Parts: sequence; structure tokens; C-alpha cells
Amino acid sequence: MKPSIRVVLGVVAAASLTLAGCGGGEDVTETNTFPTENVTITLAGWSLSTTPEFKTLAEGFKALHPNVTVQIKEYDAAQYDTLMTADLSAGTAPDIITQKTFKNYYAYATGGALLDISDVAKKLPSTMSAKSAYTVEGKTYGVPYRQDSWVLYYDKDLFDKAGVKYPDGAWTWDDYAKTAKDLTAGLKASGSSAVGTYQHLWQSTVQGFALAQSKGADLTKPDYSWLKPYYTRVLDLQTAGAQPTFGTASTAKLTYQAQFGKQSAAMLPMGTWYVATLLAQQKSGDANKFNWGIAPAPQLDKSTAGTSNTPVTFGDPTGMSINGAIKDGAKVTVAKAFLEYASGPDGAKALAGIGITPADTSAAVAQAYFSLAGVPTDELSKFAWTKHETKLENPVGKYTVGVQNLLNILHSAVLSNSKTIDDAITEAQNQAKSTVLNQ
Repeated sequence: MKPSIRVVLGVVAAASLTLAGCGGGEDVTETNTFPTENVTITLAGWSLSTTPEFKTLAEGFKALHPNVTVQIKEYDAAQYDTLMTADLSAGTAPDIITQKTFKNYYAYATGGALLDISDVAKKLPSTMSAKSAYTVEGKTYGVPYRQDSWVLYYDKDLFDKAGVKYPDGAWTWDDYAKTAKDLTAGLKASGSSAVGTYQHLWQSTVQGFALAQSKGADLTKPDYSWLKPYYTRVLDLQTAGAQPTFGTASTAKLTYQAQFGKQSAAMLPMGTWYVATLLAQQKSGDANKFNWGIAPAPQLDKSTAGTSNTPVTFGDPTGMSINGAIKDGAKVTVAKAFLEYASGPDGAKALAGIGITPADTSAAVAQAYFSLAGVPTDELSKFAWTKHETKLENPVGKYTVGVQNLLNILHSAVLSNSKTIDDAITEAQNQAKSTVLNQ
């Protein structure tokens, strides 16, 4: 049997690919006990020089199981799903497939590429809410090891230089926009070329917040008017010179790591994964050494703002699955054990120890996280990391990839000023109704 997987690879239409081998591991007999012989399993990863989690988990698991070697296969981060789909089709994919882009998880799960690991999910802590996101049609094909949420990074030294007050945890997006402009003016007056903020090129930086915070927002309903105030604000910041324009960021190939890490921007809305990267780059010299903190993501209105409330933000979990084509029972047993380790308390502590936000955020994990040298320990930073309602950027479903690709076209059109916000939204709505949502 050769099951098919539909994965959208950066275009509107889905590409249907045939994968080698049977999904689901129907003819695999697992070992009853953990193997005592030497076993090697392979793990998919990306950007290994700046993403230390894969090596950390591989070494941590080997410390518990000396007879197991976890070999990491590095993929180009920008082409991850394209390359992974090709390897699955060719039968050369790793044993453990990291789900980098959560919007494509539904296609992997329903396309027969992955092993049913419902038994692994049942063993994970009941407090781990992110694990439910991996259930498709009553079965689980992946488990989360990370659960990042988007927060606001801010450079205390640049705030001081501009004479602007730090975030207080009660900001709305209007407060954020005003502060970005104040920072830009204050920094210019002080002789600095830094700007107030940097929102990266991704559609997430606008649409992720809009979907999470806007009342009634739903990708499966072709009314995307809830995007308008978020794009209006970003365009205004670009016009005011408070952040680089979309065209400048694209042409100059700006990176969010350099914009914030090299102190070219005083604020950065970004996921909590950036903590580990910033710490590593400050240590290596790839980022400047300066005082920084994190604050809750700005809110739509005051109803969810402030430290007495629960801020609403977004963030997809990052998970791991097992290649459904594995026929070696011992490898399946070891792979399941690795997933239990990576997603469980031991893996969580190891990840927290390098500044990664794990899916399991127990009190012990939080203590390990804030004990790490360089992580800001002020009360607002702790609040931003520990207390928030994190909604999925990519709700699991058959329409998610198609709609998100349409909205990505909208994103580029609006921020490059090739279409007005209203025209771009109308076009996306019409295309969603006539194509994606009509399948």
C-alpha cells in the first residue's frame, strides 16, 4: 500500500504526493521491553547552529540509554516541508519527523505518513494542553515537545537612551504603536539610527495576533475583516518610519535576530523560542550584550491587558511524530521512548535549561528556565512567560493550509502597498469561498 499525503508547499494549490511504504506501522511488532542491543534512530532538525534543542534532546536521551544513538538529519529551515515530503516519497525520511510547520500537520496525519502514537500521548502529563491539538479523527500522530507563545521583547538600554518608559504589561496595540513612534523620535534625538520596533516579514506577526484576539475570527468563515485594524496599524508604523518597511526588509534580507540582537530596533514581537537564540548569540558575539526583558503581547483592548488579567496571544506547538514506514520493531520502541522523553518532564527540564519553552511548563520547569544565566528575572518577564492564553495560529483542519496560503498572499500585497487593505481582504474572501472552502 502506498498512501498519499497532500501538503501545500508555499503555493495555493495542494500537491498530492505518493509516499513510499505503509503508514501506521500495521505490520510492525514492537519489542515488549526496551532493547539492550545498540540501536540508532534518526531525528529531523533544522538550523542546528542556532537551534540547540535537537542536540540537547539527543544527548539527554543517550545519557538515559547509552546503547541508543540519535543521529540528527539537518534540513534547510526555509524548505523543511518540501524536503521532508520528498524524503518521505523516496523512503529516506528520518525515523522521527519533527513537525516544524503546524499548519501542515493535518496533511501528514491524514496522508498516511505517520505512525499512530496515541499510546505515547496518553502517558504525557494531563496538564499539557497542547497535546490535544495533535488528535485527528480520534487518533494521535504527534506529541508536542515545545509550546511557544508570542511575547514582546524590549531593549531596556534603548528605552533608556530614548527616555521612554518600559512596558508595564497593560499595553494595547495602540499603546505599542505610540511607544514605537516615541522611541524612534527619542533615539534619533540621541544620535541613534535604531527604530522603535521590528515586525518580521511573516504573516504571523500580523495575522497570528488578529486571529487570536479578534472576536469572531475564524479561518473557515470567509469574512476576514478582523484583519483590517492590525494591518492599518502596521502600515502607519511603516509610513512613520518607526519600523522598516516590508520592501526594505525583503530586499535587504533583514533578520529579526539581527534587528533586535544588534540593537537596530528597540522592540520585537516574537515567539518565546527566541530567548535561547538571543542568549546563544550574546554569548558568541553574534548579538550585542545589553539589558532586555519580555512583556506580554499587546492586546486588542483593555479587557485582557494588565497583570491582573490573562493576556491573549498565539503560538502553535512544535511536535514530533514517528515515520509510519519504519518496519523495525526495536526502532519503533526506541522512537516512542524518545518522544516520551522529549515531551515529558525530563525533556522539559533539559529544554528549559537552554532557554527553550517546553510543552510541559510545570513549576519545576519554570524554576529551571528562570535559573538560566541571562534570562531576565524581573516580575514582568516572568508574568509574560507563565501567564497567557495561547490560541493556535493554525487550527487543525483540512482548510487551514489553503486559507493560510491565501492570507499570506493578502499579507504581502498589503504590506508592499500593491493592494489596499479592503481590496486584498475582498479578494481573499472571494477566493476562499470559490476554491478552498468549496472543496
